[in-house]
Amino acid sequence: MDVIRIALLGFTGVLLGLIVRECRPEFSFYISLACGICILLLSSERAQYLIESIQSIRNRLPVDASYLNVLMKMIGIAYIGHFSSGLCKDAGYGAVADEIEIFCRLSMMAMALPVLLTLLEMIQGFLG
Repeated sequence: MDVIRIALLGFTGVLLGLIVRECRPEFSFYISLACGICILLLSSERAQYLIESIQSIRNRLPVDASYLNVLMKMIGIAYIGHFSSGLCKDAGYGAVADEIEIFCRLSMMAMALPVLLTLLEMIQGFLG
Protein backbone atom coordinates (compact mmCIF):
# COMPACT_ATOMS: atom_id res chain seq x y z
CA MET A 1 0.00 0.00 0.00
CA ASP A 2 2.94 2.32 0.53
CA VAL A 3 3.78 2.11 -3.16
CA ILE A 4 0.27 3.25 -4.08
CA ARG A 5 0.49 6.11 -1.59
CA ILE A 6 3.85 7.25 -2.99
CA ALA A 7 2.62 6.91 -6.59
CA LEU A 8 -0.48 9.00 -5.79
CA LEU A 9 1.69 11.64 -4.12
CA GLY A 10 3.90 11.73 -7.20
CA PHE A 11 0.98 11.99 -9.61
CA THR A 12 -0.60 14.71 -7.48
CA GLY A 13 2.66 16.65 -7.52
CA VAL A 14 2.95 16.30 -11.29
CA LEU A 15 -0.64 17.40 -11.90
CA LEU A 16 -0.29 20.33 -9.53
CA GLY A 17 2.97 21.27 -11.22
CA LEU A 18 1.35 21.18 -14.64
CA ILE A 19 -1.53 23.35 -13.49
CA VAL A 20 0.74 25.89 -11.81
CA ARG A 21 3.16 25.92 -14.76
CA GLU A 22 0.53 27.64 -16.91
CA CYS A 23 0.00 30.50 -14.43
CA ARG A 24 3.32 30.76 -12.58
CA PRO A 25 6.05 28.65 -14.22
CA GLU A 26 8.64 29.59 -11.58
CA PHE A 27 6.63 27.81 -8.88
CA SER A 28 6.43 24.55 -10.83
CA PHE A 29 10.01 23.69 -9.88
CA TYR A 30 9.32 24.31 -6.20
CA ILE A 31 6.33 21.97 -6.33
CA SER A 32 8.53 19.31 -7.91
CA LEU A 33 11.18 19.85 -5.25
CA ALA A 34 8.67 19.65 -2.40
CA CYS A 35 7.07 16.51 -3.83
CA GLY A 36 10.46 14.87 -4.24
CA ILE A 37 11.50 15.71 -0.70
CA CYS A 38 8.22 14.35 0.69
CA ILE A 39 8.68 11.09 -1.16
CA LEU A 40 12.30 10.90 -0.03
CA LEU A 41 11.26 11.40 3.59
CA LEU A 42 8.51 8.81 3.30
CA SER A 43 11.00 6.33 1.89
CA SER A 44 13.27 6.71 4.91
CA GLU A 45 11.43 3.79 6.54
CA ARG A 46 12.58 1.54 3.70
CA ALA A 47 16.11 2.84 4.05
CA GLN A 48 16.03 2.08 7.77
CA TYR A 49 14.97 -1.50 7.01
CA LEU A 50 17.83 -1.80 4.52
CA ILE A 51 20.35 -0.57 7.08
CA GLU A 52 19.04 -2.99 9.70
CA SER A 53 19.23 -5.88 7.23
CA ILE A 54 22.83 -5.07 6.38
CA GLN A 55 23.64 -4.86 10.10
CA SER A 56 22.06 -8.30 10.54
CA ILE A 57 24.23 -9.69 7.76
CA ARG A 58 27.29 -8.17 9.40
CA ASN A 59 26.41 -9.79 12.72
CA ARG A 60 25.70 -13.25 11.25
CA LEU A 61 28.51 -13.58 8.74
CA PRO A 62 32.22 -12.92 9.10
CA VAL A 63 32.16 -10.04 6.63
CA ASP A 64 34.58 -7.17 6.94
CA ALA A 65 32.66 -4.06 7.99
CA SER A 66 34.46 -1.92 5.43
CA TYR A 67 32.80 -3.85 2.58
CA LEU A 68 29.34 -3.21 3.95
CA ASN A 69 30.20 0.44 4.55
CA VAL A 70 31.21 0.73 0.90
CA LEU A 71 27.91 -0.85 -0.09
CA MET A 72 25.94 1.63 2.04
CA LYS A 73 27.88 4.58 0.61
CA MET A 74 27.22 3.37 -2.92
CA ILE A 75 23.51 3.08 -2.23
CA GLY A 76 23.54 6.63 -0.83
CA ILE A 77 25.39 7.96 -3.85
CA ALA A 78 22.89 6.29 -6.17
CA TYR A 79 19.87 7.76 -4.37
CA ILE A 80 21.28 11.26 -4.00
CA GLY A 81 22.55 11.29 -7.58
CA HIS A 82 19.25 10.09 -9.02
CA PHE A 83 17.23 12.56 -6.94
CA SER A 84 19.40 15.58 -7.77
CA SER A 85 19.61 14.58 -11.43
CA GLY A 86 15.83 14.37 -11.62
CA LEU A 87 15.47 17.81 -10.09
CA CYS A 88 17.90 19.26 -12.60
CA LYS A 89 15.97 17.65 -15.46
CA ASP A 90 12.71 19.08 -14.09
CA ALA A 91 14.29 22.53 -13.98
CA GLY A 92 15.34 22.20 -17.62
CA TYR A 93 19.05 21.62 -17.02
CA GLY A 94 19.48 18.24 -18.70
CA ALA A 95 23.20 18.71 -19.30
CA VAL A 96 23.84 19.32 -15.60
CA ALA A 97 21.70 16.28 -14.76
CA ASP A 98 23.79 14.13 -17.09
CA GLU A 99 27.01 15.37 -15.50
CA ILE A 100 25.68 14.55 -12.03
CA GLU A 101 24.83 11.03 -13.19
CA ILE A 102 28.28 10.54 -14.73
CA PHE A 103 30.01 11.79 -11.59
CA CYS A 104 27.94 9.49 -9.39
CA ARG A 105 28.68 6.48 -11.58
CA LEU A 106 32.39 7.24 -11.55
CA SER A 107 32.31 7.70 -7.78
CA MET A 108 30.63 4.33 -7.30
CA MET A 109 33.13 2.66 -9.60
CA ALA A 110 36.02 4.21 -7.68
CA MET A 111 34.53 3.02 -4.38
CA ALA A 112 33.99 -0.50 -5.72
CA LEU A 113 37.47 -0.90 -7.14
CA PRO A 114 39.22 -1.87 -3.86
CA VAL A 115 36.52 -4.45 -3.16
CA LEU A 116 36.91 -5.85 -6.67
CA LEU A 117 40.69 -6.03 -6.29
CA THR A 118 40.32 -7.88 -2.98
CA LEU A 119 37.91 -10.32 -4.60
CA LEU A 120 40.34 -10.93 -7.46
CA GLU A 121 43.17 -11.55 -4.96
CA MET A 122 40.99 -14.07 -3.12
CA ILE A 123 40.18 -15.89 -6.39
CA GLN A 124 43.85 -15.89 -7.33
CA GLY A 125 44.67 -17.35 -3.88
CA PHE A 126 42.20 -20.18 -4.43
CA LEU A 127 43.55 -20.93 -7.89
CA GLY A 128 47.23 -20.52 -7.06
